[in-house]
Amino acid sequence: GSIGIGTFRFSYETENGIRGEESGQLLNAGAENEAISVQGTNTYTSPEGQVVNLIYTAGEQGFVPQGDHLPTPPPIPAAIQRALEYIASQPSTPETPGRRF
Repeated sequence: GSIGIGTFRFSYETENGIRGEESGQLLNAGAENEAISVQGTNTYTSPEGQVVNLIYTAGEQGFVPQGDHLPTPPPIPAAIQRALEYIASQPSTPETPGRRF
């Protein structure tokens, strides 16, 4: 149910053990950059018997889920990381019209 103007909170539990809760708030009400910020959790048991916990936020950064069951990207290899750091450390050189190759 609602907990105030511009905010909400709810929770639920189903007969088969799925649980969730979510809360959120309206940011910058009435402004051009009005947005909703949401936080929540879901918990359920997988067919293999594992308890799965999902924590999420949604807002300016999009939907951001977190949980041990979610895949993570592999680490960036050291040589590539060094190259990225080198590139970032170099001054930018803006293109001048007519100098395209």
